[in-house]
Amino acid sequence: MTDNRVYFYDTTLRDGAQTQGVDFTAADKVAIAAELDRLGIDYIEGGWPGANPTDDAFFADPPKLSRARLTAFGMTRRPGRSAANDPGLQALVATPAQAVCLVGKTWDFHVDVALGIERAENIDMIADSVAMVSGRVAEVLFDAEHFFDGYKANRAYALDCIKAAHEAGARWIVLCDTNGGTLPHEVEGIVGEVVKMIPGSHIGIHCHNDTDNAAANSLAAIRTGARQIQGSLNGLGERCGNANLVSLIPTVVLKMGFETSITAEDLRRLTHLSRLVDERLNRAPARNAPYVGESAFAHKGGLHVSAVEKDPRSYEHLDPALVGNRRHVVVSDQAGRASILARFREIGLEVDADDPKLGELVELVKAREHDGYAYDGAEASFELLARRALDGVPEYFKLISFRVIDERRWNAKGALVTLSEATIKIEVAGGKVTTVAEGNGPVNALDNALRKALAPAFPQLADVRLVDYKVRILTPDEGTKAMTRVMIESVDGRGARWSTVGVSTNVINASYNALHDSITYKLFRAGAKA
Repeated sequence: MTDNRVYFYDTTLRDGAQTQGVDFTAADKVAIAAELDRLGIDYIEGGWPGANPTDDAFFADPPKLSRARLTAFGMTRRPGRSAANDPGLQALVATPAQAVCLVGKTWDFHVDVALGIERAENIDMIADSVAMVSGRVAEVLFDAEHFFDGYKANRAYALDCIKAAHEAGARWIVLCDTNGGTLPHEVEGIVGEVVKMIPGSHIGIHCHNDTDNAAANSLAAIRTGARQIQGSLNGLGERCGNANLVSLIPTVVLKMGFETSITAEDLRRLTHLSRLVDERLNRAPARNAPYVGESAFAHKGGLHVSAVEKDPRSYEHLDPALVGNRRHVVVSDQAGRASILARFREIGLEVDADDPKLGELVELVKAREHDGYAYDGAEASFELLARRALDGVPEYFKLISFRVIDERRWNAKGALVTLSEATIKIEVAGGKVTTVAEGNGPVNALDNALRKALAPAFPQLADVRLVDYKVRILTPDEGTKAMTRVMIESVDGRGARWSTVGVSTNVINASYNALHDSITYKLFRAGAKA
């Protein structure tokens, strides 16, 4: 081990589970842990054994990890009993985890008020717990809860707490900014003092993001000597979240020159991992997420696109392929020929820069965006628009008519329910097809009816599903006659995602237009025959 080695500790499966709206199943935890292991994370915190049935199920049958150390989380012994007789500690050492992370109080205010015990007793609890567990597992980590608050309130006592853990055998002393209120200059100063007492190779940092400084605080800590960073994927965590490992990993590996267990090839999995977590949680990935977002390397203005074409370093801080992402040229009413040509190259469409159709397409895009279309967020619809204008797109099916009925009534159980039913007539595969389907709302019913009609002719649609649906009112002053824009995001069984757009004064019609583009795009990309 060298002084330049930094370790990554992932808390997604425990801290991330405290995010509002996040509810991991044991299967989710196993799948995410396996992906973290493939990435090369050093420690994966699986949860708190004994705290809930999900964590118990996970530790009863944990994934087989080849690179990471599975870690169980718990707390120091309770006051008034020995470590050997504490049921919480016994649950920790009974798991197959190779490491245990113990959290304990280091802020005298919490010892006095929350625990209501003598301060010396708290230090004994820390030392006893670490000593007992270190004799049963390969590694013990001590999470010094509210360390920075404790240090600022009573420096000597906070240092005595972490010194006791270190001397009792803790491999890592993790300094926690538990309420996220510490700023980078404070972290740098305090960590600088801590490493004078405990070697930096044994110091970790755990930051929350309540001031939007979790990543900056983590980097300040390792710059000052700490050598472990704790955080979660996509910054999941309670309140404002935890330090985002998806941003920190490439920054540490590519920009700061530290040694880690993550190779250049591993790093190319980062974007996939970030989006996989959102997919498991049924969340839309943040488009503006650093490094991995759809917009992280997106260029909209024509001037920017021209500069990037000549030298990507003009507006890109690194090659997006290094983190598994890609450059993305979006098309909007700000776009010129450079933007359109760059987007064509991305989709494999070769067009001569002097082709008169190119100028017509630029004007068409601007006119349609003036009418309410937005192609910077609907790349699939733009590709279809461009191909139709330049070299054509097969017409896989033709709409004859559709009808959507909503019925609100009392059912046989006396409950008030709203039912949606769609009837659609199309021409497909040389014949006319009529189908009827119900759905959870009119758009879902229309989608179900359309797929039902197309399924016999196009089995490629079997694994396609809608994962996001957004409606925006473009002319609110018009009231119920307002122009609406519908954006739909679709995904297939391979994980490919694409977005389409529809605009109309009728929200159902706008939805159909976006659905039509979504299905047409999938069939075109799959090489289906019309």
